[in-house]
Amino acid sequence: MDARLNLFDNPVTAKFAKRFIAAGQVIEQSSLPREVQELVNLRASQINGCGFCTDMHTKEATAAGETPVRLHLVAAWREATVFTDAERAALALTEEGTRLADTHRGVSDETWAAVRAHFDDDQVGALVSLVALINAANRVNVIVRTPAGSYEAGSAAAMAG
Repeated sequence: MDARLNLFDNPVTAKFAKRFIAAGQVIEQSSLPREVQELVNLRASQINGCGFCTDMHTKEATAAGETPVRLHLVAAWREATVFTDAERAALALTEEGTRLADTHRGVSDETWAAVRAHFDDDQVGALVSLVALINAANRVNVIVRTPAGSYEAGSAAAMAG
């Protein structure tokens, strides 16, 4: 399977991709825990059916020390006992922020309160930005049908050149 468009060969999308990856680095360097970042990236990617991003963030999480049990349970996090209350709040925000069209409310007040109870202002800013960024990445990769399976952990930064 080949992508419809190589995002790094096209002059416009290559510039966009470099800036997009740089925006991601701002979030990566924030105080939002890396574990939370990868859980958020993985859950949004699962919801959006983005194989490339699911592959990428599973591998990045594994490289960062995430356990297979937790990774296997991300899709069923509500029924799993392996996530902290903070992680659960972040996953709820991710789902509600990803599924905006499914409800007229967007992110519920209950979810927002849970996020605010567990994260400081900088972390909340990073979390909101991350949900927006991963959803955009999912959409780009689904539209161009970027194939999954060959991503190597740590290679995203190198893609920015």
